[in-house]
Amino acid sequence: MGMEEGIKDNAASAPNSRPTNQLKALLPMRVLQVFLLFFVLVLGISVISMHMIKYLKIQTLAPSTLISTYDERITLESLIKPPLNGWHSMNDSELLWRASMEPRILDYPFKRVPKMAFMFLTKGPLPFAPLWERFFKGHEGFYSIYVHTLPNYRSDFPSSSVFYRRQIPSQHVAWGEMSTCDAERRLLANALLDISNEWFVLLSEACIPLRGFNFVYRYVSRSRYSFMGSVDEDGPYGRGRYSYAMGPEVSLNEWRKGSQWFEINRALAVDIVEDMVYYNKFKEFCRPPCYVDEHYFPTMLSIGYPDFLANRTLTWTDWSRGGAHPATFGKADITEKFIKKLSRGKACFYNDQPSQVCYLFARKFAPSALKPLLKLAPKVLGF
Repeated sequence: MGMEEGIKDNAASAPNSRPTNQLKALLPMRVLQVFLLFFVLVLGISVISMHMIKYLKIQTLAPSTLISTYDERITLESLIKPPLNGWHSMNDSELLWRASMEPRILDYPFKRVPKMAFMFLTKGPLPFAPLWERFFKGHEGFYSIYVHTLPNYRSDFPSSSVFYRRQIPSQHVAWGEMSTCDAERRLLANALLDISNEWFVLLSEACIPLRGFNFVYRYVSRSRYSFMGSVDEDGPYGRGRYSYAMGPEVSLNEWRKGSQWFEINRALAVDIVEDMVYYNKFKEFCRPPCYVDEHYFPTMLSIGYPDFLANRTLTWTDWSRGGAHPATFGKADITEKFIKKLSRGKACFYNDQPSQVCYLFARKFAPSALKPLLKLAPKVLGF
């Protein structure tokens, strides 16, 4: 009996030992599965966390950065403050595009003092700079200056000079070709960057003022017209330069001629810098002996704004000697009588009324004329 019971007990315990062995065999597999599940869970949480951090950073930090930039840089003052100097890194396309941006609301939300922009188109030095220094003295805030020279020229005016750092980025200019008008558009575009510039005067290094600054400012600012010559001239030097390839934009009856030296208001200056209709026609079909600087601006403005032009220039020039260039006056020519005669030329019209004051500037003067002009300035020129 005892032996049989022992056998029975062993027999009964043998089946119970099999699950235990199976459990021991399955335990490492379960641990591995749990570990893998935990790893996948941790990895998923990490990925989700990284995306959430990135999202929250964009949502929270970016707006504050933009707001900070807006608060610090995009202000009314930053938009209306003129450039500190004439130099910049814009090319011509960027400059003309920027200069063509013009407010359409005429009431300015700030105190604006209208200024005159004096634009000097030169080859290099300004021999009459001392005379112009006297002209501008005491009138700060009512004028601005821009100088276009040949690209390789660098001026050396002292920091006390009104011409200090007023040189603009330039390109090569060939007399009588479209590059001359490109330079004039470049000067206008740079001057338009100053929202306070209302009138724009084109001058050369051979120009001198015939009146004091106050007289010039009043004369220009009170005029209802801009001063650009625009006449329908017969003969080989007028209509004779017209090409029928200019049509249909420009017809023979619309063809005009005028002096290169002008004074225009801001609206006309914007129209010139943004023009792409007439520019291409004149560039292609007005080449020497068609001198584009005598025809491009007078023609396009007489077509678009005929009632805005006085049809005369403010710069006296002597063409009586004939030839392709006007007469040049040196030291021996400068007398009190001569200078007085220049400012009171032949009769003209000012605001539709007869006037004896027709010119505010004169050219063409040699550097030797500087000393006698400085001597006569207080008595004759008024400064």
